[in-house]
Amino acid sequence: MKEEINVKGMTCKSCVEKIENELSLLEGVEDVKVDLTEDKVIVDYEGDLEKIKEKINDLGYSTDGKKKTILTGLMYGIIPHIGCIAFIIGSILGVTFLMQFFKPLLMKWYFFHVLIAISLLFATISSGIYLRKNGLLSFKGMKKKWKYLTGMYGSTIGINLVLFMFIFPLLANVSAMPTGAVVGLDGGLKLKVKIPCPGHAPLITEELKTIDGVGNVRFSFPNVFDVEYDSSKTTEEEILALEVFETYKATVLEGEISESGTLGSNEVAQEGATCSSCGGTSCSGTSACGCGG
Repeated sequence: MKEEINVKGMTCKSCVEKIENELSLLEGVEDVKVDLTEDKVIVDYEGDLEKIKEKINDLGYSTDGKKKTILTGLMYGIIPHIGCIAFIIGSILGVTFLMQFFKPLLMKWYFFHVLIAISLLFATISSGIYLRKNGLLSFKGMKKKWKYLTGMYGSTIGINLVLFMFIFPLLANVSAMPTGAVVGLDGGLKLKVKIPCPGHAPLITEELKTIDGVGNVRFSFPNVFDVEYDSSKTTEEEILALEVFETYKATVLEGEISESGTLGSNEVAQEGATCSSCGGTSCSGTSACGCGG
């Protein structure tokens, strides 16, 4: 007698070999064939079918229609972000050298886009290897493993968004928190920095902290930084001369430069500053006016 049994939980060739080997040892079973694509076990037997199903269940699979979770796909989606996860842990623990490691990458305007592209490429390669290894590298195989693939690509994109839109911005303030009481902070500066996404905020805060005299730095979503500093040790001009502001332009929203209308060494302008030549207002974040003055 030949019977087809629907089996859930089979994922790879090792599952096929395991089921075929174990069922072939049962009394009355003459032939066993596993169809991984269709999630079926075709058995030619004489005797009790329930004993065969019971054996399949004992092996860790299901004959009652319940399917296993997609944790495998989620895990593969997390793998490309091991470096970012290590950076997060290190930032929380105060391991600031990790920011120096990531600095060359974060100084690239398209780093966020490149990371997503690399992550998707890694997910595609991993998925292809997984499907091919298990004889499912086909449209039918992908259809069978749609939950796995959804978990893979969904977690890859989701983790990128969570890292760059939530976790990294939070780390900007965690890493910027002073370790003790800070005295002598009589200067204040509010900057709007043109960063490609909030995930670059830790780079800006860490660079600001490299200046002797800068105390507290507070990031506000999506791109505003409040800087408190000791005016006897540093100036707004020195702060605005940071190399990072050559890549990510800064606009002074509040501060002495904003009030006086003068510019720092990197030509950061007050947003809406009055042009000395024509009386008009300059463009946000630049010292130039339409009149050329």
